[in-house]
Amino acid sequence: MTRPATRTGPAAAPDTAAAATAPASAPVPPAGRRPAVPGALWPYLLIAPTVLGIAVLLAYPLARSVLISLQHYGMGELIRGGAGFAGLENYREILRDGEFWQVVRRTLWWTGINVVLIMVIGTLVALMLQRLRKRMRTLVLSGLVLAWASPVIATTTVFQWLFSSRLGVVNWLLVRLGFDSFQDYSWLAHGPAAFTVLVLLVVWQSVPFVAITLHSALTTVPTELFESARIDGAGDWRIFRSITLPVLRPVFGLILSLEVIWVFRCFAQIWAVTRGGPGGATTTLPVYSYQVARSLHRYDLGAAAATLTVLILIAVLIVYFRQMFRQEAEL
Repeated sequence: MTRPATRTGPAAAPDTAAAATAPASAPVPPAGRRPAVPGALWPYLLIAPTVLGIAVLLAYPLARSVLISLQHYGMGELIRGGAGFAGLENYREILRDGEFWQVVRRTLWWTGINVVLIMVIGTLVALMLQRLRKRMRTLVLSGLVLAWASPVIATTTVFQWLFSSRLGVVNWLLVRLGFDSFQDYSWLAHGPAAFTVLVLLVVWQSVPFVAITLHSALTTVPTELFESARIDGAGDWRIFRSITLPVLRPVFGLILSLEVIWVFRCFAQIWAVTRGGPGGATTTLPVYSYQVARSLHRYDLGAAAATLTVLILIAVLIVYFRQMFRQEAEL
């Protein structure tokens, strides 16, 4: 028997070329494995929970408030529905109210005092932490964290006890120091005194955040800068003004913006301690809008006042950011 001859040489070239040009089969993924998420989608997936939370907790209530401010929305509409469209009538009524403008001035004054005290004291505490040794710094930081983590209402209740007219520690201490006029003095029955108590309360609750944040930022500043400045004979104020403040300017700007927002919209402390009294001496815009909606059952006016509060806050922040960006451009 003779075997068929095997083709070699040029005759086999067409088969080799055909095999080379044949399309390669796509790899088959193992069974049970899902296809990987494209890399371009990962950033959106990571921020999706935050965006969803903002939409549910902030965007929807704000949109709902704006809608109510454009309607006739009282107790009857709250029960049976069917609120009618009012346009800008609620805003005109609020803006014609002289009490509203008194509250606006008081709110700006309240925000300015608190923010200045918070930033100054928080900065001083942060600078002090840089000079403390490790054990003492850890002790102070622990106290700041505990003060910061305390619930707002719990801290507010403690301050009410401290400034109680008969059993308060503050009155007892002042009388011991020789200020007999503070015997059974009622702090919350006098406008300026109640305002002072609330300022101390908000400053106490806000300083830990500023101090801890600035202390963390200060640890990123190279120590060689401070050492070189001291060798050149610069004092503490000159070092802070020429090194610390320019390096930490973005952090200062962020903290200042957050404090303006938090203090401007402060409500729980004021309502728990004075409910806006005595005689409206501690009524700010958030308290005013709540009082209008709650006492008069004019939820449309309350929503209009709340919307104006947001607009005023935005205007204040825009002025601040423009000034900050102008200063950075000049550097």
